[in-house]
Amino acid sequence: MQINLNELTPADVQNYLQHAIAPRPICFASTIDAHGNVNLSPFSFFNLFSSNPPILIFSPARRVRDNTTKHTLQNVEQVPQVVINMVDYDMVQQMSLASCEFAKDTNEFIKAGFTEQKATLVQPPMVLESKIKLECNVIEIKPLGTQGGAGNLVICEVLCMHIADSILDENKKIDQTKIQHVARLGGDWYTKTTADNLFKVTKPNVQLAIGINALPVSIRNSKILTGNHLGQLANVQDMPVVNPAFENEKLQHIVQYYSLNPLEMETETHRLAAALLNENKITDAWQVLLANDVL
Repeated sequence: MQINLNELTPADVQNYLQHAIAPRPICFASTIDAHGNVNLSPFSFFNLFSSNPPILIFSPARRVRDNTTKHTLQNVEQVPQVVINMVDYDMVQQMSLASCEFAKDTNEFIKAGFTEQKATLVQPPMVLESKIKLECNVIEIKPLGTQGGAGNLVICEVLCMHIADSILDENKKIDQTKIQHVARLGGDWYTKTTADNLFKVTKPNVQLAIGINALPVSIRNSKILTGNHLGQLANVQDMPVVNPAFENEKLQHIVQYYSLNPLEMETETHRLAAALLNENKITDAWQVLLANDVL
């Protein structure tokens, strides 16, 4: 299906984009107006855009149905400060409750049952229950349009972070397995990060990887190895060579039973390599594949 966005209603455009561009982190923004009224509201048009200077951007869009603006936007225009409270699974239902369109002077901290915590550098309060809180100055507000659905980029510079000790590791760094981050998808859908759905992908370093085009044809055209597997194999700086000391009981079994049939031998070694790559044992997988080439 091909969709031309200019042929859709703004509501349909929003629906397709929010389902497709996901998951999105949630900016739970606490702000204050010129009269001292506090507001607390979540926004999923949000992300990190720079670390030096430390810049976050979130976008309180104009409402699609009636083109009105959010209280958060009105507040940061009056008092250009915000606390961005990160959302985890322990607070997701209360966070959602705070998104109700309460009257202008309503304090969502009270409505959603959160505790105000005095910030150290900015006027808006922090959410005590949030495990990561970022005090920010608003350095620019950039409107993206005047129609319903148009975003307003609130560009924030982080001044100070508050991090719960419970999610730190022994080096005082955030342990990704200890915080169940919540992210937004389309409609009513959310997702959470837990230890069992986290995985690591080895990032290429300053040395160049050989690339998939440099893989042997038999590996590159494998019917067993997936694109992810090829990406793992190709993320090495030099083409591996056979290690005579390498031992693997399953490989020995394959050699014993399939060495006289090259096609079956290749299939079985590729299956073993795939299993090793699924365990992120890239060096072992290479040795299995090289053994097949040698034999």
